[in-house]
Amino acid sequence: MLLLLLLFICFFSTSRAIWITLPPTGTKCVSEEIHNNVVVLAEYVVVATGGDQSHNSTISVKVTSPYGNSLHHLENTSSGNFAFTSRESGNYLACFWVTHNDRDGDISVNLDWKTGIAAKDWDTVARKEKIEGVELELRKLEGSVESIHENLIYLRGREAEMRNVNESTNSRVAWFSIMSLGICITVSVLQLWHLKRYFHKKKLI
Repeated sequence: MLLLLLLFICFFSTSRAIWITLPPTGTKCVSEEIHNNVVVLAEYVVVATGGDQSHNSTISVKVTSPYGNSLHHLENTSSGNFAFTSRESGNYLACFWVTHNDRDGDISVNLDWKTGIAAKDWDTVARKEKIEGVELELRKLEGSVESIHENLIYLRGREAEMRNVNESTNSRVAWFSIMSLGICITVSVLQLWHLKRYFHKKKLI
């Protein structure tokens, strides 16, 4: 059972370190689909390459919610962090671009992005509740299981929503096809009636 839980935790891991290479011009973005009421923590830093530690390159960062609300915006910085609790479900976007580059070429940025259970400060929890060792690990497992359960409920809700959309679309397409067929039949009958009347007037039939 413990092995199964560990496999689930590894599979649903929500902590990632991302290496971003920024060109001298242009913007690069990282997005993640996050559901409602999830804690997000992130740290970013401009990384020196080639052993050069004397660079003064700076970047700008903007984080937005699915509806375009700005959650974090910082310019001319070489490092920083942001934290928020999601208020809406959808894709959260973190965009980076170069504001100053004292060297030719690209700039590398390391982004450490954590969501959900991975963003929880377990050291503070352990000190506050006076737990350690196996008990702390069990508490982490419990939190991971709750996070997985919430993710599964969210995915089930999205699947139901998509199913309803598909059924509604299929129903509309069916009605549109029936209406199109009815219109075609009506137009054909009217054309035949008109041509028959025309030929009768010209005494051709």
